[in-house]
Amino acid sequence: MADLSINFAGIKSPNPFWLASAPPTDKAYNVIRAFEAGWGGVVWKTLGEDPAPVNVSSRYSAHYGKNREVIGFNNIELITDRSLELNLQEITQVKKDWPDRAMIVSLMFPCEEESWKRVLPLVEATGADGIELNFGCPHGMPERGMGAAVGQVPEYVEMITRWCKKYCSLPVIVKLTPNITDVRIPARAALAGGADAVSLINTINSITSIDLDQMVARPIVGTQSTHGGYCGSAVKPIALNMVAEIARDSATKGLPISGIGGVGNWRDAAEFLALGAGSVQVCTAAMLHGFRIVKEMTDGLSRWMDEKGYERISDFSGKAVSNTTDWKYLDMNYQVIAEIDQDKCIQCGRCYIACEDTSHQSISQLISAEGTRRYEVKKEECVGCNLCQITCPVEECITMVPQVSDKPYMNWTQDPRNPRAVASAEIKAL
Repeated sequence: MADLSINFAGIKSPNPFWLASAPPTDKAYNVIRAFEAGWGGVVWKTLGEDPAPVNVSSRYSAHYGKNREVIGFNNIELITDRSLELNLQEITQVKKDWPDRAMIVSLMFPCEEESWKRVLPLVEATGADGIELNFGCPHGMPERGMGAAVGQVPEYVEMITRWCKKYCSLPVIVKLTPNITDVRIPARAALAGGADAVSLINTINSITSIDLDQMVARPIVGTQSTHGGYCGSAVKPIALNMVAEIARDSATKGLPISGIGGVGNWRDAAEFLALGAGSVQVCTAAMLHGFRIVKEMTDGLSRWMDEKGYERISDFSGKAVSNTTDWKYLDMNYQVIAEIDQDKCIQCGRCYIACEDTSHQSISQLISAEGTRRYEVKKEECVGCNLCQITCPVEECITMVPQVSDKPYMNWTQDPRNPRAVASAEIKAL
């Protein structure tokens, strides 16, 4: 059986599944229930200075799919609204009772060195395994000069990280905001400040929906609303990209990454791990389905690893990074063409409509004298865009078949159709 235990930046846990800093990790009661369910670790909900922030009501909203499936989740809740002393007491006791689980404490304090100098020794005294610096919260706290207001300024990221390394011996994980143009820049700043790891992504600025009767966004507080932090399965593609950007950046290569954003099952976790993450953090899925989902996650990941022959997480962590590149380096001579399995086709016509109306008109609709329909790909017209495969409701009915070619690998920087490539070749000839 596969070994799911990890050592992330010196922090050990029995599996890579950690609960992210959020409502599920706000108090000992929740965290104990999580550990009993099998979570490998938690990032305790963000601690701040006393007096604690005051939250509003209501706090959550959602973006729904069919049958009220929650695709995206939005919240305007702030950091912990409980006292620093109480949180530290509970962290100490829980870590004492569960020594084999990873206990990371999320922190957010003003950009004042004395604040960090005062609190860091208190956090370290709890026996916690590491700290996570919350430089990502997009609502409420940035107005106070914290959260994303720090994460968007690389100089602040480096400065506070350096303070933490100065006044604390625990591993320092810097949680990055996605509300930024290039996530590699604050990651580089964190590394320059001495960070042992980064975690990403924090939530994305969002408004999920509008109540058209009251003409106010959700969640509604009285007669008003505000933007909140967006998370859940909808943000996974954005999170995967940002994790990959840091993993393949030469300046941050080898920097441990804790992947966050839309992890709801073992496959999601495996994808983050394949793109360079060493652990994954979960929030929304736990809030929607409860802590017991970790059992399905660990079982699924273990079975998949056994099937693939991976004995431990490190055997495949980062394996997809080298296959991720910039568009300009993709092979211009590679070609795939759609192929429809007629035995699986249910003649719904969705592929035809999508291609005919919005793509390359490369699927024929053939109607017999009896009125039956058949759909065939016009190979000479197909550009291999994948739209038909995506719209098809039958799994593996449409496949993208690689075409045999005697043309060598050629990327856009080498392509004679690229004006800059031609200019470069002429310059070299001179």
